[in-house]
Amino acid sequence: MRVVSYNIRKSLGLDRKRNPARILDVLNEINADVVFLQEVDRRTGKRKTTLTPELIAQYTDYHAADIAIRAHSLGWHGNVILIKNHLKFEFAWRIDLPTLEPRGAIAADIRVDGKLVRLVATHLALLSRLRKLQVNMLSAALEDAPGDPPTIIAGDFNEWRKSKSCIDLFGDGYISIEPEPSFHSALPVVAFDRIVVSNDIKFLKTSVHESLKSKIASDHLPLWADLRLPQ
Repeated sequence: MRVVSYNIRKSLGLDRKRNPARILDVLNEINADVVFLQEVDRRTGKRKTTLTPELIAQYTDYHAADIAIRAHSLGWHGNVILIKNHLKFEFAWRIDLPTLEPRGAIAADIRVDGKLVRLVATHLALLSRLRKLQVNMLSAALEDAPGDPPTIIAGDFNEWRKSKSCIDLFGDGYISIEPEPSFHSALPVVAFDRIVVSNDIKFLKTSVHESLKSKIASDHLPLWADLRLPQ
């Protein structure tokens, strides 16, 4: 199964043009089964989404988890999960991460070949101590959730450290890929974007996606991974 995490900066490209269709073109280039998006909704006013369900349906083979609580939003704190149309959401819920810098996460259970898989999308704080607090909150929320299915956590972690990072706080039950620079898309030097999985899932291949469109569509490059789920 291929997954991708992508901070789309509210569909605002490096050319200063807000172009949601271009973001969707980038997703089509990657052709992942599951998409974890950050900064989909605007942060002010009505928190209006930059990717409408109609646009997603028109340009792609994806649909979004029904998670928004605002009429004009698609996600929760800008987080959105998309899955291919042949997959279905069993259940989706919001996870509040209330620190000095309000953030959030969303989780959704889907079935892949009849087996439950848990998806978690998040966007963590800029400050290290807040990121660690948020990971602890997120871990606690997942422990309280029913069941213990294979779990994929992905998003913009705002984490530049390779060691002693907030990701270590997920514990021995999780593994992460070797960080790959995904920011800034014009010259990637920092690995803000991460994919973390429960240790019953295997990483097969990972990379950032660099194309003519992805290098201009957002200030982040998409980070994708091919995964092998437990049988």
